Amino acid sequence: MNLSGILVQTKPEYTESVIAEIKKNDCCEYHLHDEKGRIIVTIEGENTEEEIMKLKILKSFKNIISADMMYAYSEDELDQLRESLDKNNELPEWLNNPDAKVEDIRYNGDLTKKMF
Repeated sequence: MNLSGILVQTKPEYTESVIAEIKKNDCCEYHLHDEKGRIIVTIEGENTEEEIMKLKILKSFKNIISADMMYAYSEDELDQLRESLDKNNELPEWLNNPDAKVEDIRYNGDLTKKMF
């Protein structure tokens, strides 16, 4: 399951009508708004593609200036990445070394090939 926080922007005079449209549509869930026309909603989806589809639907609503993803969380994708890292042993041992010193780490664009 994926969950994303979306910041919707409208003109202040359209805030209530945009909120009403959001509440009657099942593509997202309304949470709060301010007097400047900023509205916070969340989108849930089985995968990223479903979330993007719902974001496109939201962006098509009348009087919405913008709708941008501010936060995204994907439990399934995170679990898959963790499994992949564990299976492929891609993390170097030194990353889990409690004696590793920050000043000894030199980042050159790829920590998996760095030797401690």
